Amino acid sequence: MTRIQVVRSALGGRGGSLGDSPPPAPAQEGPTRFRVGAVVVAGVVVAGVVLAGLVVAGLSLGTPVVAPHRLAAVLGEPGSLEYVVVWELRAPRLVIALLGGAAIGTAGLLLQESLRNPLAVPELIGVSSGAALAVAVCVVWALPVPGGLYPLAGLGGAAVGGALTLAAARAGRSAQSVLLIGVAVSTAIQALLLAVLASADRLQYDLLFRYLVGSLSGVVWEQVGQTVPWFVVAVPLVVACVPALGLLRLGDEAAAALGGKVGRARLGVLAVAALLAGAVVGPCGPIAWVGFVAPLLARRLRPRGEARDWLPWTAVVGAALTAAADLAARVALAPVETPLGAWTALAAVLAGAVLLRGRAA
Repeated sequence: MTRIQVVRSALGGRGGSLGDSPPPAPAQEGPTRFRVGAVVVAGVVVAGVVLAGLVVAGLSLGTPVVAPHRLAAVLGEPGSLEYVVVWELRAPRLVIALLGGAAIGTAGLLLQESLRNPLAVPELIGVSSGAALAVAVCVVWALPVPGGLYPLAGLGGAAVGGALTLAAARAGRSAQSVLLIGVAVSTAIQALLLAVLASADRLQYDLLFRYLVGSLSGVVWEQVGQTVPWFVVAVPLVVACVPALGLLRLGDEAAAALGGKVGRARLGVLAVAALLAGAVVGPCGPIAWVGFVAPLLARRLRPRGEARDWLPWTAVVGAALTAAADLAARVALAPVETPLGAWTALAAVLAGAVLLRGRAA
């Protein structure tokens, strides 16, 4: 027996190359990638169809009903009543519903990933309650603020509430403590809100009720113009948060061991989430549960993905959910318009029940 044969025998070779075990079966990467790509393409097509259907339904349904095939002709007649209804009343609230739902869903994903808690939602960082308190103070105390500027007042209150949470969160040494600090700040602001509402008369309370539960009623193009720039600023900031989310997902100890600045990364993500939520809460009030449900559904669509994979799906799900809820709020009990927040809460309950049933199965 030669020296090479002795070495092969010792290493368990079977006539292959020196010291090699039998060659492994080739990995089936090609078919797997093809299936994943096909699923993504199918998802994009379905999402596009759903959003297009919601846009057409949002512009067509209501009083009066405008047939979908007549929308182009109606938009070409600026002097008609149908033009005013479609372009001046339905279109701006549809734009805010789509953009606002996408923003709230994205904010929810940023919070859940940065705090590693699926229960973290924008309502727990002081943004929603801060906006509600600002608008309530303007109405109840009869401050010299025109009604058209209430969305800006709400945005300012959201910024103050988020800033308070961020300032207090500097003392948090873990994700759990930061979430608890956010809950404490939100609870304190809500206590102030209840104190202000206690001094409101019946007319003021009725005016505030629809805003506090979330509503797109009365949204016009002027408010869209005030809100869209905040979304434009937030988009690159969200993209910049993706590396931070990947770092925070490792856990505080592992991220710190790799040299990451965990505290600064988490505060930065919280600031972007506060900006997104504040831009929405200003014109239409708190839109509850969208920031909770949209990330959960996005994870179900891409169960093996990461934050960068879930971000676009979360935005799409949030936009579709909010637009569908606003449509239901307008037409379900027409001519009475129900609060948007009631329908988003109902959608959250149904989605949560389906997800829990799927896990139990």
